[in-house]
Amino acid sequence: MDGREFNIACGQIDVGNAASAMTKKMEEGILQADGSRKVEPTMNPEDVGRAVVYMASLPLHTNVPFLTVMANQMPYIGRG
Repeated sequence: MDGREFNIACGQIDVGNAASAMTKKMEEGILQADGSRKVEPTMNPEDVGRAVVYMASLPLHTNVPFLTVMANQMPYIGRG
């Protein structure tokens, strides 16, 4: 709200399992909420970059307040 008079818009990007050194363990299987151990899918970080570019390229009169980018088949959400 404070940025409106200056034409400033804010958006939030939630990123799930973009492949990195931090997600390497997920590719080998990690403990799940049900006590099982499963491999979790990861996605190419370039996909996240494209989402950021999309949000930044919108005209000032348009905003995406929330965007979630995640690997397909992650547990508990999406198509998984």
